[in-house]
Amino acid sequence: MGGGTLSLLWGYGGMDWLTFHKKPERRFRTMVAAFAGWPDAAEASTRAVQYLVNKLPARKLADIDPEEFYDFNTVRPLTKVNSRGERTIRWPENAFFYSVSEPDEPGAILFVGIEPNHRWRAFTQLVLGVAEEFGVETVVTLGSLLDAVPHTRDVKVTGVATTQPYRDELTGLGMRDSGYQGPSAIHTALLDACATKGIPYVSLWGHGPHYVNITPNPVVSRALLSRLEQVTGIKADMGELAESAEEFAAQVSKAFADMPNIVEYVQRLERQYDEAQLAAEMPSPEKMVADAEEFLKSHRRQQGSGENA
Repeated sequence: MGGGTLSLLWGYGGMDWLTFHKKPERRFRTMVAAFAGWPDAAEASTRAVQYLVNKLPARKLADIDPEEFYDFNTVRPLTKVNSRGERTIRWPENAFFYSVSEPDEPGAILFVGIEPNHRWRAFTQLVLGVAEEFGVETVVTLGSLLDAVPHTRDVKVTGVATTQPYRDELTGLGMRDSGYQGPSAIHTALLDACATKGIPYVSLWGHGPHYVNITPNPVVSRALLSRLEQVTGIKADMGELAESAEEFAAQVSKAFADMPNIVEYVQRLERQYDEAQLAAEMPSPEKMVADAEEFLKSHRRQQGSGENA
C-alpha cells in the first residue's frame, strides 16, 4: 500500500463502489462505526464518532458510493449553493477516516455513514473489507435510542459482544445486553458478518430520554465516548463535548422546571432507574446460594482442621 493517489479497491455487481483517497502503510487495531438514521436517536452516535474525527484528529481514508445502497426518495441528496452562487448536490456520504497517530501506536479507523436502504450484506462486506485491508482486530459500533430513562441520571449504556472476553469486560463495566428483540438495525447485520469472519465485534448503545425532543444530544454522545474509551482505549480531548453536555443538561432542566406533569414523570423514572441500578448491583439468587454453600464448606474445613490440630 502506498501513495496519496486516489485508487479503487473492489466493487459489487461489476462496478466499483469503494474509493480510497489515501492508503497509509500501517495497521489499525480498531474500527469504530456509527450510522445515521433509525439507529441514531438525537444524532448521538454519529456525532460521537464525528467528534473523534475532529479531535484525534483523523484524515479521510475512503468513501462508499451511495448509488447502489440508497433509495434517494427516502434518503434525499441535499442541494447547496456555493459562494459563487452555483447550485451543487451533496450525495449521502459514507466516509472512512484514520486516526493520525504515531506509527507504533494502535490507531483506529473511524466510519461515519448512513444506514442503507438496500443490499445490507453487500454493504457490510465493503465495510469489513476496509477493516481486513488494514488488519483491524476489533469492530465497535455506536448506536443511540430513545428510552424511558430520566435525564437527571447517568446515561444508560448497554452493550453486546460476540466474544466472551468482551462480554466479560462489558459486564465488569456495568454494561449489560439490553435483550432487545425486534426490527434490526444495520449493526446486527455487521455483527453477523463479523462473527462469520471471526472478527470480534462490540456494539455500544446510549439510551436517551424519550421526552427530550432536542437534537443533537451531546450528553449521550459523551457517555458513548466515555464507554468507548474504557473498552478500546481510544481517547480524545473531551473538554468541548463535556461543556456542550453540561449546557444541554442545564437547558433541559430549566425548560422542564415549570412543567409539573413532566417533573412528576421524571421523578417516577428516577425511582425506576434507581431500583434497576440497585437490582443490577445485587448478585443473582443463584450466586448468593453458591456463595453461601462455599462459605459453609470453607467453615467446615476450618473446623475440621482445628479438631485435628
